[in-house]
Amino acid sequence: MIPFNKPYMTGQELVNITHAHANGHLSGDGPFTKQCNAWLTERTGASSSLLTHSCTAALEMAALLLDLVPGDEVIMPSYTFVSTSNAFVLRGAVPVFVDIRADTLNIDEALIEAAITPRTKAICVVHYAGVSCEMDTILAIAARHGLAVVEDAAQGIMSSYKGRPLGTLGDLGALSFHETKNIISGEGGALLCRDSTHAERAEIIREKGTNRSRFFRGQVDKYTWVDVGSSFLPGEITAAFLSAQMDAAEDITERRLAIWDRYHAWAEAHEAAGLLTRPTIPAHCTHNAHMYYMLLPSLEIRTRFIQDLREHGVQAVFHYIPLHSSPAGLAHGRTGSDMSVTDDISQRLVRMPLWIGVEDHLPEILAAADRALVG
Repeated sequence: MIPFNKPYMTGQELVNITHAHANGHLSGDGPFTKQCNAWLTERTGASSSLLTHSCTAALEMAALLLDLVPGDEVIMPSYTFVSTSNAFVLRGAVPVFVDIRADTLNIDEALIEAAITPRTKAICVVHYAGVSCEMDTILAIAARHGLAVVEDAAQGIMSSYKGRPLGTLGDLGALSFHETKNIISGEGGALLCRDSTHAERAEIIREKGTNRSRFFRGQVDKYTWVDVGSSFLPGEITAAFLSAQMDAAEDITERRLAIWDRYHAWAEAHEAAGLLTRPTIPAHCTHNAHMYYMLLPSLEIRTRFIQDLREHGVQAVFHYIPLHSSPAGLAHGRTGSDMSVTDDISQRLVRMPLWIGVEDHLPEILAAADRALVG
């Protein structure tokens, strides 16, 4: 079976892990963690970059930084992973689900303003497939209504909007280094702060609500509990692995883009024949080839397509069950718009295998996909 995903190693990861052990520092915020934070700050231009043990943790930190209280509302898409919603529900906030665009599958910026109520405190956007939402419009809406903007950029490392890295356009951004992402550490994430407004408090929240980091920098003579917080740090072995991936980030992105381009070129004729719809990448967005997805005509066709590929040794997958129709979504959230595009897309989207090394298998993958589409 050609798997949907296969974690990629550059060859330097185990060397870095050995060095981390030799350094005698395996808990959080060791030398490799600092290297990764510095790489992120330099790469993104964020005021502050803090590694976390997951993107979920980064989103939970964002929710804490916004001082949400029960009954507050956060506008977000429903076509996303559960962490986008869970981070705010844990604070008692209500996710208000808004439909997505039919082209980029990102939150439909034209529907956001109508979903705002006196309880709305933030907009959480999700950059689906590493392709940016329409951030200028969204930021303007947020400014008019005094709302914070959180970017769930789990899929967006190395992607940009009008030249600006994803995760740095809103007030706070969350990245993922899960093994299914482009740059990985097994589990892992990062919180980006656009400016200094949240940076100092984010550091405290990440360190269990203490000013421990200031103590280690010699800024205070002892550290103590000063705020709410939790243990959001990754261990140093995770950071050592991630550091090797960051060093190869340009090469990884280039290789993934080459695979994405081959899928896109192959799918062009099938799109012209009306058998599928290819992804849309706006001209002002630079994407990172996080995934190659296609929209098939119906749920029945998608189900058959995935099964046909499996029978020919290829694992393709569908994506999210919409949050607004899930049991927890019905219990904890509400819809702020008609959700017809989300409902439709969720039944027709299929993701193809995309990982470093899959290029060697593309001839057989595409042949199997041809057979599944046209017989």
